[in-house]
Amino acid sequence: MNHSLPALTEKEYFIRQLTFIDDNYQDLNSLYVSSTPLKERKKDFLSIYVSEVEQYIALCDQVPAEPPLRKVLIGTKVTVFFGGEDDREDYHICLPDQSDPDNGCISFLSPVGRQLLLKNKGEQTSLIIPSGQLDVVIENISYWDQETG
Repeated sequence: MNHSLPALTEKEYFIRQLTFIDDNYQDLNSLYVSSTPLKERKKDFLSIYVSEVEQYIALCDQVPAEPPLRKVLIGTKVTVFFGGEDDREDYHICLPDQSDPDNGCISFLSPVGRQLLLKNKGEQTSLIIPSGQLDVVIENISYWDQETG
């Protein structure tokens, strides 16, 4: 699988992403199934994700200016607020081959990436991590151009 996506406009990026998912659907679905514990798996996960991206692209077509991202998607930078610690962290949600956890780039199939994907801006959620549960708020979501950072 070639995961290289050149720097594009936000809309172009998500259109290419849909093409990439379509072309690699079986491989991505197999990776999702193999990396997701049975109790956390969602039926038709990739189909649900594709539907959300299609809705966002349609919104881009309806609004003259780029609409704000309201959901965490692959290719976004997510700022989470750790409620009890008054601390924030940025995560860049990416494809598995682009993962670089030391630099905040986490695969959408990683335990944290999977739990953040498709969450809404402002949503409070609990992330299950090895040391327990971490309560966070999705504070901000923005398009992340991997070429320019």
